[in-house]
Amino acid sequence: MSARKKITVVGAGNVGATAAHWLAAKELGDVVLVDIVEGVPQGKALDLAQAAPIEGYDVALVGANNYDGTENSDVVIITAGLARKPGMSRDDLLKTNADIVGKVCDEVVRRSPNAILIIVSNPLDAMCQVALKRSGLPKHRVIGMAGVLDSARMRCFLAEALNVSVENVTAFVLGGHGDTMVPLPRYSTCAGIPITELLPKDQIDAIVKRTAGGGAEIVSLLKTGSAYYAPSAAAVEMTEAILKDPVRRIWKVSMA
Repeated sequence: MSARKKITVVGAGNVGATAAHWLAAKELGDVVLVDIVEGVPQGKALDLAQAAPIEGYDVALVGANNYDGTENSDVVIITAGLARKPGMSRDDLLKTNADIVGKVCDEVVRRSPNAILIIVSNPLDAMCQVALKRSGLPKHRVIGMAGVLDSARMRCFLAEALNVSVENVTAFVLGGHGDTMVPLPRYSTCAGIPITELLPKDQIDAIVKRTAGGGAEIVSLLKTGSAYYAPSAAAVEMTEAILKDPVRRIWKVSMA
């Protein structure tokens, strides 16, 4: 019987803690939650462990303020860094988060040289480049979750406009995670039918614009934080594909 997989989540804020929740619920592997704030990762890991008898998942959950115990992780999800505030672009976070992500890569790669890194920290595309250079890993092992999240947001908006299940909708979003993203309506479908045949151009244009500003819309509503349910779910979906690859699905991701 093979050993259980091991997943480290760096950053125990909203994104990291929610990712740990999804990972445990899906039983993708044992989870180590790391954060510099004393007590926070330990408390959240303990809380998730106590939910296990209720929800019926069986994985080990550990919180730590350093990287000891993360050794031999199969996947490392990096969420550490400052979150956006209203009026901030992702690029406003560049210097501060580059320093943070660089130091995280030093620590995790030293202990888990065979891990695959999933980058969630903003500005995401730039942080993928930072992680690639700092880690020294091959580029297929440093990936960002941008395309999965952006496509999910577009699917959500399309399903709402068409009044159908999100499961009937596919969306194709390329480009950077932010203003430079490129949603492609012609390659987005509902039950196999291109949405360009189902919705008027002005409505599609509005959905494309809303998709590009999907994160900023949530920041403006929350006022004191940024999105975390969908970003963490996207990272976990990628983790599941990496560890299990159940149907050899193809994902749109950010690569340096």
